[in-house]
Formats: sequence, C-alpha cells, structure tokens
Amino acid sequence: MAAKRHVGSPFVELSNTDSTNIHAIRQLQANMAAHGTAFFAYAQYAGKGQRGKEWDSEPGSNIILSVVLDSSFLLITQQFYLSAMVALACHDFYSSYAGEETKIKWPNDLYWRDRKAGGILIETLVRGHKWQWAVVGMGININQTVFPPQARRAVSLKQITGKQYDVPALARELCACLERRYQELLTGQFESLLDEYNRLLFMRNETMKLKKESVSFQCTIKSVNPDGALLVEGGIQDQFRFGEVEWIF
Repeated sequence: MAAKRHVGSPFVELSNTDSTNIHAIRQLQANMAAHGTAFFAYAQYAGKGQRGKEWDSEPGSNIILSVVLDSSFLLITQQFYLSAMVALACHDFYSSYAGEETKIKWPNDLYWRDRKAGGILIETLVRGHKWQWAVVGMGININQTVFPPQARRAVSLKQITGKQYDVPALARELCACLERRYQELLTGQFESLLDEYNRLLFMRNETMKLKKESVSFQCTIKSVNPDGALLVEGGIQDQFRFGEVEWIF
C-alpha cells in the first residue's frame, strides 16, 4: 500500500462555511481533497450533528473540523471500527487537558462527567461496492462558556480548566491524535480498538434510563459489540442499534 499523507496535511483554514463536512465532500467530489486533508472552520452556518440535528458553535471558540480518511481497506461491515477509532482519538486529545473523567458516550459523543464536550459525525462515500472515503466531522467545545438552552448539558475545556486556548493549534493536535489511531486501524488492530472503546464507555456497568419510542426504562450499560450495537442488561431488550434509543438524564 502506498504511503499516505498524515491526517492534517494539508490543514485548510476556513473563515466561514456552511458545514465542514459538506465542504469536505464537495472538495472530494471535485478531486480537490484526498486522504489526510483537514478542513478547520472558525464559523459555520449550517453545522450538522447526528440524526439531522444542527451543531451550534460560537464563532472562533471551538474546534469545527472535518478530515478526509481513506477507508477503502475496510469492509462496509467494519464501519464501527472506524467510528470507535475516531472516538478514541477525540478522547486521547480531550483527556490530555480535561483528565480521566473524559468518557465516550455511545455511539461517539465526547463526555466529561455527565456533560457533552463534543460530537462526531461520520459520512461515507461509496464507489461501486467499495467504501472509498470517510468524512469525519468533529465539533469539540474549547473556549465557549455560554451555550443555548437546547445545549444545556454542554461543557467546554475553558469551563473545566479555567484556561483560554489557541483553537487552531488544538485542532492540529487533534489531527495528530487521529493519525496515531488511524495507523492502528490500518494495521488491523480492531479488537484492541474496540476493547479500549468499551473501557472508556460512558456509564459502563451503571444504571441508566433509556427511551425507545414512547417507552422509558432503566437498564445497566454493558458494552458495544463489533457491529456498533449497545448491549445492556435488564432493559426491554438486550441490545440496541444506533438511533433506536435515546438517553434520559
């Protein structure tokens, strides 16, 4: 396999864009981006979150970053390993500042204690039957201290540490964390990635209230399997696919 550029090379800074993920996909489709290209925005006006939600961010205060990754060596059925790899990279980065109370909330949110520090949105580009590209969008709270009402559980590094940060410099650090974890994925370290993801799983072996459709219930969070399903004990069923349940705090 030919050597790839490191994640974060090139590192493209955008003053404003609709969404870094949308921008990255446009650049890929125009053959203006390749593996490793990172798009950092100081502001975006149509930020995308999981399940069609918007990602709001105070301009210039937070990491708004999308990177292009070559996923052609993975099967479509191995998608969750890439998701776990990205979540671990974000955890590596954030925990180096916020400490061991940083956790990964299934499927791939970044939490500090019981508050949301960041989110990940991965979009796939398939050519023929091959999963050619993954566009990985990451929104991580850095310097913002006032959040809108719908983000009442949000927390930032500045709130945790009391310090102000150089956001583009931290985004480059995050790229370096992604590069290290991507190499583990590239060399087939699937089992160890999943094991570490589960070790850092938010609320693991603790009781949590979940909701499926109109039914709320309590269960014990156990682990996540290689397909990305959440495994629980004592719930209305013993596993859930992404999007099937919501967490009730």
